Amino acid sequence: MIPYANFLYFGVLLYIAVPSFVPGLAGRLRLSKFWIVAATAIMLVLQYWTTALVFPGAAVNELALVVGYAVTQFIVARAFLAARQRVKNRWMFYGAIALALLPLAVVKFVPLVSPEYIVGFIGISYVTFRSLDVIFGVQDGMIGNLPPAQYLAFLLFFPTISSGPIDRYRRFAQDWNHHRTRAEFWQDVDGAVHRIFKGFLYKFILAALIEQYWMNPVAHGAQIAGIASYMYAYTFYLFFDFAGYSAFAIGVSYLLGIHSPENFNRPFIARNIRDFWDRWHISLSWWFRDHVYTRFVYAATKGKWFKNKYVASYLGFFVSMGLMGLWHGTAWYYLVYGLYHGALLAGHDGLARWNKSRRLWGNGWLAQAGSIFVTFNLVCFGMLIFSGRLDAAALAPAPLSAKARVSVSPLRTPTPASTVPARPKATPTRKPPATPAPTKTPAAPQPRSELPTSIQSVAWRASERWKLGAEDTNRRRDFVSPAFLCPVL
Repeated sequence: MIPYANFLYFGVLLYIAVPSFVPGLAGRLRLSKFWIVAATAIMLVLQYWTTALVFPGAAVNELALVVGYAVTQFIVARAFLAARQRVKNRWMFYGAIALALLPLAVVKFVPLVSPEYIVGFIGISYVTFRSLDVIFGVQDGMIGNLPPAQYLAFLLFFPTISSGPIDRYRRFAQDWNHHRTRAEFWQDVDGAVHRIFKGFLYKFILAALIEQYWMNPVAHGAQIAGIASYMYAYTFYLFFDFAGYSAFAIGVSYLLGIHSPENFNRPFIARNIRDFWDRWHISLSWWFRDHVYTRFVYAATKGKWFKNKYVASYLGFFVSMGLMGLWHGTAWYYLVYGLYHGALLAGHDGLARWNKSRRLWGNGWLAQAGSIFVTFNLVCFGMLIFSGRLDAAALAPAPLSAKARVSVSPLRTPTPASTVPARPKATPTRKPPATPAPTKTPAAPQPRSELPTSIQSVAWRASERWKLGAEDTNRRRDFVSPAFLCPVL
């Protein structure tokens, strides 16, 4: 069961949402914690109770992979915490990071060597970042205790397990241990309803319409106009689809008393590329800012790796964004996408410093409108790279089978020519006198193509296509989620 992909999932969520009113109205912290753990366990069973084919001839239950991963990460985190409290050793920190990254590395790179091996579960990329956040917090001395229930609830919190937002352990712990009053519960209900309805608007209406009537019709071909149209369509589709998912996840979290961080804040009105990363996929961009970019720049400055003080910052952009590109997948366009944004961030920083002394452009409304326009188009081109549309295979025209014809009407689904009745041949003008007239065989009725008469049918078809690809290699799902760096230092 794919989270938030169809209305069946929301029907199941009602059985989780309604009982959450009991601990919320009762105002009992222990009951609230119990329901978070119980609801997470129930939804994990429903979401991951499927058989995963690890390699030909060997299958394993996906839920077993999730449980095994969580237990292993808890053991690593507790062992590192105990060792860190006894002695400070940087190599232990590196070892803990390596062990936390090992499952994700296996999922990403083993299929490159042996394509028949498919390991992992939906959401492992995002869950890995949560486990790494705990390791970083222990190393920095900010986390001194890891209760099992609290840690596992944070790691596997079901509303956000598949594609974020990525929470921080210390922020989650505050909500976990907060005694919510009845007034606060009703405020959370109001916030949850607002976000869930916004999610329906974004994901099942706007994103579905953009996909069907704009993005899909221009998905093939190498014409410049078609590629440009696809670039803008994919950008808007990705935003509404991912922002809708994030709204669902945050809204359900609010019902359980966990205020998962916001993920989007009107990104298309950003005035520069740095401002954009403060508005798009905020939870992941700030994660890279705090745990990768800041640490790299600090280490380079402290170790005096470079003579020029700006080199460390610029390389930090490329390192962070390059890693983020590889996090999405191992295809070439993911890495190029990350390096492209690293170049944009470095270029913006250099241009901003140059303009500070020369004052070539100011802060008037015309300059701001121009900045928004340029930033938006640079971002859209980055989305085009990320989509894989510029790949040679994607640029090739869609193959047309000699035995099949496709209706060009956007309101009809493709109809194979084999199901279309043949046009009857013309009747001869002379009939043999001795031969009776042949009996006319009625043509087989042409099957009717289904019309997209409901948003639910569009969502169902999208969910079926979702099931065909792996989580991190499906460029429309992850998410369906590109995530980016937000360096604001």
